[in-house]
Amino acid sequence: MQTKIYLVILGMWAANYLPRMLPMVVLSKLKIPQPVIWWLGFVPAAVLGAILAPSILMPDKTLLISWHNNYLVAAAPALLVAVKTHSLVWTLLAGMLAMALLQY
Repeated sequence: MQTKIYLVILGMWAANYLPRMLPMVVLSKLKIPQPVIWWLGFVPAAVLGAILAPSILMPDKTLLISWHNNYLVAAAPALLVAVKTHSLVWTLLAGMLAMALLQY
C-alpha cells in the first residue's frame, strides 16, 4: 500500500514538473524571434479573457446579456477602473464593491 502512495506521488510530480521544465530546457537553447516574444506577451490576457468571459456572460450556463446579470453589471465598473488606473488591486476592489452593492 505504501509503495502505491509513493508511486502516485512520483507520478504527480512527473505530471506537474516535466511539462514545465522541458519547454524551459528546450527553449533556453533557441533564439526566439522578437515578433514571437511580442506575440507571447498577449497570451496571459487571452487566457484570462477566456476564463472570465463564460463566467460573466453565462452565469447560469445560458447566455445572459441584460441588466439582470449581476456579474455583467458588476464587471462594467471594474473595467472602467482597470482602464483608468491600470491597477489590479483597485480593479478587484471596484468589482467586489459593485457586486456587493448589487447583491445587497
